[in-house]
This record gives sequence, structure tokens and C-alpha cells, in this order.
Amino acid sequence: MSMLQKRLLRDVGRAIADFRLIEPGDRILVGVSGGKDSFTLLHLLQQLQRSAPIEFTLVACNLDQGHPGFPAGQLEQFLRGTGAEVLMLREDTYAVVKRLVPEGKTACSVCSRLRRGILYSAARQLGCTKIALGHHRDDLVESLLLSMLFTGKLRSMPPRLRSDDGRNVVIRPLCYAAESDIAAFAAEMKFPLIPCDLCGSQENLQRKRVKMLLSDLERDHPGVRASIFGAMGNVMPEHLLDSTLRREWRGPDPWIDEDGPESLPVLALRS
Repeated sequence: MSMLQKRLLRDVGRAIADFRLIEPGDRILVGVSGGKDSFTLLHLLQQLQRSAPIEFTLVACNLDQGHPGFPAGQLEQFLRGTGAEVLMLREDTYAVVKRLVPEGKTACSVCSRLRRGILYSAARQLGCTKIALGHHRDDLVESLLLSMLFTGKLRSMPPRLRSDDGRNVVIRPLCYAAESDIAAFAAEMKFPLIPCDLCGSQENLQRKRVKMLLSDLERDHPGVRASIFGAMGNVMPEHLLDSTLRREWRGPDPWIDEDGPESLPVLALRS
């Protein structure tokens, strides 16, 4: 086993322990798109499955979304060669995305919503307790900056997330793993990578701009990504502006006229 694989296994093991990602008896649907992240995720989970102190099962699931030329047969052959239980799905979401998204607009949000819904349904039908996705540390950092810069919210991709309907739990075991390590490992393992000809071909993605920004900063200040990632686990609510996080701010507020129109501040009412 290479040192790189050992490091990635430590990252995944730490994430599982920190966020209770895998529990006894879990049946986990592993989303395998054909990219470096999902191939790495499946491989590492299979390695952990052999040595873990608890029992859990895996289902490698690929969704063929109807992209022209998608090598579903080649991917299925590789997945079955790993010894995993395999589920191959096909839904032509590509045509839906092309119909709904105007030319020149980014398709990622529509595409991901459609894909997520299909995976949720498949997980329920198979009796899976969790859905594992291949998002890594850099994805979490980029999502944080995207949210701050373009939506005005301080949030990212959580390592463990219960879906809005409460029926599915999404886990991200690679959340501590650096993208550079994953890329190097995928090359080391010679995974048969399949590029995305929809999302990956779009040049005007905000995520690409944020990735370039981080790369520029990293060149001048090595460790920037790790620092931002560390900040997500070192939150100081008292230094932010969300008043709902301030535990000491409880009870009636003397500065607010509760009987006034729309509860405007007292000073505003008197001016």
C-alpha cells in the first residue's frame, strides 16, 4: 500500500469518526460518476470495509444521464471487476438540462438537482441507509467562498446531511482529503476516468473562477486552502453578525418597541 493511499485512508477514517458517517449495519449507495473523486471514494471505502471494526455494505451506483458517447458499458465492466455490488441507472437528464437551461448559462444546479433526486429514489428502493458522494476538502472550501461571494450566506457542504424530506442521509467521507492527493492517487491507480462533457465543458462557471482565485492565492501563500478549511471547524459566532447565534441576547429588548409598527427600533420611532 502506497503512502498516498495510507494518507487518504487516514483522512477518510478521521472523517468517519468525527462525523459518525458510517454506523453498524449501514448499506451505503456510493455515487460513482466515473471521475477521479468517485473512483477514489469507492476504492477507499472498499479498503476500509475489509478492516473496519463494524460491518457495512456498499452499492456502487452510476447514473448514465444520457450524455452523448457516455461509455456506460466500459464503466460497468470496471465496477464489476472491483467486486462491488453494482447498480447501473439510465435517465436522460441531459436532454432535460439542455431544454431548461438557456444557451450560455451554467447547467450545474439543474443537473445536480435531477441527479440527486434519482439517487435518492434508488437508495430508498435498495434499502440503503446512506448515500456517499465524492466531494473533497477543496470542494468544501470552494463552496464556502461561492456561498459568501454570490449568495450572502456562510455555508458549505456538510460532511453529513439529512435530506429535506428526512428520508435520506448524504455523507462525504472525502471531506478531509485534498484534491491534489486524490488526483495523484487516481493517476497512481490508473482509474479509467470519464470526463463530464456538460458541466466540465463550461468555461463561465463561478466555481472555476473561485478555483483559479484560490490557486493564485496558494501560489503566494501556501496553505491558504487548508487555512480556510480549518476556519470552518473553528467558528467564533460572537465575532459574526447573526444575532440568533448570540446566546446572551435573550429576553425582551429595551431598544425595540414591541407594540410599534413592524417592531421598529425605539429611536427610529421617536425621530
